[in-house]
This record gives sequence, C-alpha cells and structure tokens, in this order.
Amino acid sequence: MFGLDKYHYTASKSLMIYSFFSSGPKGTIHKVARFSALAENVYNFGFGDYEPATGKTSDVVNSNNGDAAKIMGTLGSIIYDFTNVFSEAAIFVHGTSAAKTRFYQFSINKHWEEINPIFEVIGLKNDKWESFEKVINYQAFIERRKDDFLLK
Repeated sequence: MFGLDKYHYTASKSLMIYSFFSSGPKGTIHKVARFSALAENVYNFGFGDYEPATGKTSDVVNSNNGDAAKIMGTLGSIIYDFTNVFSEAAIFVHGTSAAKTRFYQFSINKHWEEINPIFEVIGLKNDKWESFEKVINYQAFIERRKDDFLLK
C-alpha cells in the first residue's frame, strides 16, 4: 500500500490479529496489531509489543527500535488489508498517550495525499467529531474506506 516501506506480517484466520517483527538497534521485537469490535462495524485498532512471559501485548511500551516509519507503513497496510475484507468497517485509532496520538497524526499528515483518496478520516476535537484537517490536533481518529475505493 502507498509504496511505503513495511514489514511482512501475518494475520489470524479471523483477520482480527496481525503479527510482525520490528528489526533495529534494540534487536528483533515481536509486534501485534489487533482489531477489537466496539459496535457494529466499528473497530478499535491497537498495537504493541508482544510479551512472551505473559502472552499479552503491551500498548504502553515505547521500544524505540529506530524503525517507526516502517512500523507505521506496516500498520497502514494492515488497516488497508482489513478494510478490503471488512469494507464497512470504521477503524478507531487513539494513542495510549498524547505523544503517541500526535505521532499517529504526524504519520497521517505526512501521507495525507495517499490516504485521502482512499479513506475518509475524521478527528475528535473537544468531544466532537469533524472532518480531518492537517493543521488541527486531534484526540483520536476514525478511518473508513471511501466507497469508490472498495475492492469488490
């Protein structure tokens, strides 16, 4: 998707869980991205580091493995692939901290020219949802495929 550098990833049979490995100065880190149903056709999208000792995924860890752009490219590809199958899905994205949410917005802004033709993006500001604008800082985002870009 978008020609971005990304990691190879695998998906569970349900397509709700995706797995890939980050590679950088801190070694190889197992990452997991997960879609969780919030309501009909609305999914929370979260990701983090898989912790083998607990079998859980931590979304508060900041591994700083020097590959943030490649990870964001991977996450964008996962959302793209997920919405190819679940075409009516609205994907809710919110960082576990204000800094992570700003980073997500930075990534959306950076790739807006590629995202905008394919996805409708709305942002949450002051408890109200509005059409995404690059110059506004948001608290969360919802992305949905535009009808004319759905693969049928």
